[in-house]
Amino acid sequence: MSDKSIDELHWMMGMLHTINVGLVVVDLEYRIKVWNEFMENRSGMKAFHVRDHLLFELCREVPERWFKNKVKSVSKIGNQSFTIWEQNPYLFKFKNYRPITGAVEYMYQNTTFIPLSSPNGEIQHVGIIVYDVTDMAVTKLELETSNSSLELLSRTDRLTQLNNRGYWEECLETEFKRVKRTKQPASMIIFDIDHFKKVNDTYGHMAGDEVIRQTSDALRQSIRETDVPGRYGGEEFVLILINTKPKDAFILAERLRKKIEALTVTFEGKAIKYTVSLGIAEATPAMQDHKEWLQYADQALYTSKESGRNKTSTHKPTAEEKTVVRKA
Repeated sequence: MSDKSIDELHWMMGMLHTINVGLVVVDLEYRIKVWNEFMENRSGMKAFHVRDHLLFELCREVPERWFKNKVKSVSKIGNQSFTIWEQNPYLFKFKNYRPITGAVEYMYQNTTFIPLSSPNGEIQHVGIIVYDVTDMAVTKLELETSNSSLELLSRTDRLTQLNNRGYWEECLETEFKRVKRTKQPASMIIFDIDHFKKVNDTYGHMAGDEVIRQTSDALRQSIRETDVPGRYGGEEFVLILINTKPKDAFILAERLRKKIEALTVTFEGKAIKYTVSLGIAEATPAMQDHKEWLQYADQALYTSKESGRNKTSTHKPTAEEKTVVRKA
C-alpha cells in the first residue's frame, strides 16, 4: 500500500471515529467489525473490546429477531433501510446526557442500515448509522402533549372539570346517530339545582360556585365510565347513559338526587343545604335529531319543577307526549 493510500485510510478512519453519529459495522453473522468513538463514549465499551463479538451478547436490548431480519433484507436487496424513533424509541439503550432534554432517561434514535460491498461486489457487511434525535423527539412529544392539553381545555368546563356544553352536545349528536343506526337503548338525564338564585343571593356567588363544584363531584361519583357527563350551563347538568333504558336511568337519577339531598356544602363556616330536580328521556328512532331528544328531557325536568322540585320525572314517548312523574 502506498504512503498516499495509508494517509487516506488514516484520515478516513479518523473521520469515521469522530463524527457525531454512531457507526457500527457487522458481518452477516452479526459480529461487530467497526465501533466508532460515538458508540464507545455512550456504551462505555471500547472498540477493541467489542470487535468480533456477537452484537446481541454485548447489547442485549437490541431486538435480535428484528435486527436479523433487517440485516438479511438489506444485504439481500442491496438497498438502505431506515427506522425512526416513533417506530422504536432506540436501537441501543444509551443514557441521555443532554442538558436541555435531561428529563428523558434514554436517547431517542433514528437509524440507517447500509449494505457494504466487498471489492468483489458481494455484500458481506452491513453498516448501521445511529443518529441522536433526542432534542427533536422531545420537542415533538412536548408539542403533542401541549396540543392534547389544549384540546382537553377546549372541551372542559373550568369550574367543574366536566365536559362543557359544546363538546357534550357533540357527544350527544354522536350517540343519537349510534342509537338510530344500532337501535340500542340510550337515555339522557338533565337536572339543575333547585332555587339556585337563592343560594347566590343568600351566601354569595363564590358559595354558589362551591355548590356547583360539589354537585359535579356527586355526579362523577354516581356514574359509570361509559357515561358522558357535562355542565350545560349555569346550574344545569346533563348526562348521556349509553345502552341504558329509562327505568335504569331512573335508578341512577334517584341515587344522585338522594345523594345531593343528603349533602351539606360548607362555605366560610356556613352550611348550605340544597336539592336538585331531574328529567329523563330515552332516545327513540322516531325522533328527528338529538335536539328533540334534549327537548324531551328538558320537558321532563320542567315537570319535576312544576310538581314541587326535588323529584325525578321520566318522559314517556307516546303520541300524546305525556310525562310520567315519579315522586320522591
